[in-house]
Amino acid sequence: MPQFDDTDPVFLRGLTQRRLGRRAFLRGAGVGASTLSLAAILAACSNDGSSAPASGSAAAGTFDGDPAGQMNMANWSLYIDKAKDPETGEVTHPSLDAFTAETGIEVNYREVIDSPEGFFGKLQPVLAAGRDTGWDIMVITNGRVFDTMNRLGYFQELPGPERFPNFQANAGPAVKGPSYDPENKYSIAYQSGITGLGWDPVLVAQLRPDNPTITSIQDLYDPAFAGKVGMFGDTLDMPSLALLGIGVAPEDSTPEDWQAAADVVAQARDDGIVRQFFAGSGYINSLAHGDVAVAMAWSGDIFQSNLSGDSQGLQFTIPTEGGAIWTDNMTIPPLAQHPVDAVTYMDYIYRPEVMAMMVEWINYVSPVPAAQDVILADAAAATDPADKTYLENVANSPLVFPTAQDAEHLFNYRTLTEEEDQQWLDIWQPISLS
Repeated sequence: MPQFDDTDPVFLRGLTQRRLGRRAFLRGAGVGASTLSLAAILAACSNDGSSAPASGSAAAGTFDGDPAGQMNMANWSLYIDKAKDPETGEVTHPSLDAFTAETGIEVNYREVIDSPEGFFGKLQPVLAAGRDTGWDIMVITNGRVFDTMNRLGYFQELPGPERFPNFQANAGPAVKGPSYDPENKYSIAYQSGITGLGWDPVLVAQLRPDNPTITSIQDLYDPAFAGKVGMFGDTLDMPSLALLGIGVAPEDSTPEDWQAAADVVAQARDDGIVRQFFAGSGYINSLAHGDVAVAMAWSGDIFQSNLSGDSQGLQFTIPTEGGAIWTDNMTIPPLAQHPVDAVTYMDYIYRPEVMAMMVEWINYVSPVPAAQDVILADAAAATDPADKTYLENVANSPLVFPTAQDAEHLFNYRTLTEEEDQQWLDIWQPISLS
């Protein structure tokens, strides 16, 4: 698989925290929170959902009729396009403003999600009581929380494909019928990201001069890097790469596969090859300071760290066995008060020109491949040389628009049943906590 140019400026100048912020928030609760049984989360939840807008008591909305003219959307921080009004200085969201201008639907956009477990914990008592959460769209990452919410009926089934013409025409294959929602009955992708391997080429060459590149998950187990390997300590990315390392696609894996892959990681831990299991983006500092030579990594972290000056020369590789792709999904909860407005927005952002507007700021993996040509056209039209260079790099970055070869090597997380969830935890949780 290709190694990406570590000088590729795939982020908005002067806003270097945004991609790190999004992914760091996802892991911000640390190893302990990410490995809790969801049954324990459900049992412990007592929040009354007060972080959501005022909810109603009407029966579940339908997808018939005209939009109501308003919508409440819950999303992660630093995860939508922004601009500053030159006259008022007010921060705006151009894509939302364009949506409102065209449809008349006002969007109450709130950055209230800081982890899947935390957000679910606030809403679960409301959902379990059969009440309206106050949200019309919730952006939920695929994985154990998504699977649990779906299993409990906390996502409203979406209308048929005829209500999503832009999605049908423009969505890339990676987000059409994913393993966690095979018919897109409950979710439409918002953005995605990649988990692979990050490494320091200087230190790797020193430790393994006869083979100074990182290409495979097997490199995580090489004794040449003893005490210089970092792994995630979570129960999503670490198991996924470990399974790929034994030649098993995570989404098709069995409990026997889980144990076999876990045994390999545990052996590397016991042999002293693994220096540390990381709860979040802390591996970046360890790579930058030479504490580790190679680590499980999120693509955006490596590039942003290089370009922000926190470190220089770090590389990111999608392993030959494959990497993990995670997706943040737009979902509609039961009893949403404005479901027609929500569906209208969900399909609207699948216009290439709209997605381009968002991706030029967000820089995650775009679910709309055709947005690439729009960004290239924007680059050609740019009069500021710095803007032109920036837009060209966004459009040409495999972090935003993976090549067909890259896409073939990206796999989803395992979708777990209620019974499998605890078994999965029993196998994976002790590894990083031992």
